[in-house]
Amino acid sequence: MSQTLEEVLNANAAYAADFDKGNLPMPPGRHFAILTCMDARLDPAKYAGLAEGDAHVIRNAGGRASDDAIRSLVISYKLLGTREWFVVHHTDCGMETFTDEMMRGLLASSLKTASVDASGWHDSGEGPGSSEGNYVDWLTIKDNAQSVVEDVQRIRRHPLVPGDIPIYGYIYDVRTGKLVEVPEATRIGAASA
Repeated sequence: MSQTLEEVLNANAAYAADFDKGNLPMPPGRHFAILTCMDARLDPAKYAGLAEGDAHVIRNAGGRASDDAIRSLVISYKLLGTREWFVVHHTDCGMETFTDEMMRGLLASSLKTASVDASGWHDSGEGPGSSEGNYVDWLTIKDNAQSVVEDVQRIRRHPLVPGDIPIYGYIYDVRTGKLVEVPEATRIGAASA
């Protein structure tokens, strides 16, 4: 058993020993959802004041409005009653450190973990790689605030998203812990009457 697996199972055993949340309803109690990045430095429960059962938290690389993220938001609303959505990107995001072309090149060269230094990303392993990365939109980020605007706009314009759901756009500052509004995104995401 790996050390990580052992640590996770031990932590779960301690958590389950006095678990008292088994009767929470399926719909989130505070009726909102957050789309945010998978970055380990972000703890949506802490930065948004959440407890178990409060909200849906949808995470992916960059917190981007991918087809799957929108699928989750639509289910969150249609079947589980969320009435407000937050799109939260963050400072110092890894998705700003590479382009689609770079990722495709790294994957074509090798499937091993890459390394990064002052000159950029490099393969650290031997091949074989795969050209399958050419068929993925990696949704990299060139401008953080603009990516929040684009994601809120994509969600707002989606034909399965009702106009009466407000969608807020924010950037989480990993240095201060503060949520900083992206006003243009929130304006675009405003609910219609």
